[in-house]
Amino acid sequence: MTLFELNTLVAEAVAGAVKEQVWVEAELSEIRTSHGHCYMEVVQKDAFSANLVARASAKCWRTQWIKVSAKFIDATGGLPCAGMKLLLKVSAEFHPTYGFALIVSDIDPAYTLGEMALRRQEVIQKLKDEGVFDLQRELALPLFCQRIAVISSATAAGYGDFCNQMANNEYGFSFLLTLFPAIMQGEMTGPSIISQLDEINKKLDEFDCVVIIRGGGATADMSAFDTLELAENVANFPLPVITGIGHERDECVLDLISHFKAKTPTAVAAFLIDRLVAVWSRVEAAKETIFNSSNTLIERQKTSLRQLSSTIKTGAKLACSNQENAVRLINIRIANTLQTLINSQSHRLEIIAQRIAGLDPNLLLRRGYTLTLADGRIVKRSETLRPGQAIETVFADGKAKSIIQQIYGNDEI
Repeated sequence: MTLFELNTLVAEAVAGAVKEQVWVEAELSEIRTSHGHCYMEVVQKDAFSANLVARASAKCWRTQWIKVSAKFIDATGGLPCAGMKLLLKVSAEFHPTYGFALIVSDIDPAYTLGEMALRRQEVIQKLKDEGVFDLQRELALPLFCQRIAVISSATAAGYGDFCNQMANNEYGFSFLLTLFPAIMQGEMTGPSIISQLDEINKKLDEFDCVVIIRGGGATADMSAFDTLELAENVANFPLPVITGIGHERDECVLDLISHFKAKTPTAVAAFLIDRLVAVWSRVEAAKETIFNSSNTLIERQKTSLRQLSSTIKTGAKLACSNQENAVRLINIRIANTLQTLINSQSHRLEIIAQRIAGLDPNLLLRRGYTLTLADGRIVKRSETLRPGQAIETVFADGKAKSIIQQIYGNDEI
């Protein structure tokens, strides 16, 4: 038997075993188009280990692919991409030359959307179980939120619109925008955003918040923003994270766990500008309040000062009058006291003068007493004299000088 004959038998066996088209659940691992035809690789993974338990090639010919892709885009907003769960209507075919393949005639977009919604709910529940679902909303956005780290594609129209609106806001507010470029579509979206979050985390003090934006895209692309790993990184990030993923109707997990979500990048810009306007209004209102309060306080103080000045003047006059009366009374008392003291002291002086007059030596001399002087000093004791010493005797009417010849004691007289 030749190889061709064997393959022909297999082809007949396959055709006989699967005679009608069937709906098959599978995960899309690869997809490409060539000359209008679509070539896919679909797999099935073990529910517990994620190991592959089945793999097959799938093909959708050009005439059919035009219809299938249009219906899928209309329902989901984009083409099927790797990682999606699909419900494919296929027929089994084994070609002697090209081998086994599934020939796709239809794809049910409702299944894919339902699978995406189910996965999203599982991620949300996991975040809630971990206690991180509301962490971002517990952060406080700084009042003056002007230093902004932007995660986006550098070439995305949404990023350009965001920068333009921030730079040309009508209030003239200044914002410092720093771009951290990331892949915003496809399988590498999550890892790329996480990598840039790590870069921002190295210099947290330079930023007030993080903005994650992109300029729209297919609904199917939203699955990149529904992954548990990305959601956990954003939920636990220490700065407030604001999202503007670019879908009016759809809401991804990243939107649900962010500090604030806006539908589009321009809506994010409007939010940041409006918030700064509100802060500026508060500052202006506070300034006006302080100004008015200051003026009111100054006027009150002026009134108090005028009242106090009037009170002080009246009190001063009364105090002066009281003090003048007190001084007059004190002067009278002092004068009376001094006069009494003068009279008392005059009387004392008269008595002292009388006593002094009574002690006048001249009175004694006139009575017959004399004073003896030696060397100009009064002699009070004879033992202070010596024979031959000159002495002077003072009388009431004159003096006499003598020379001492002999000195006698009381017992010798």
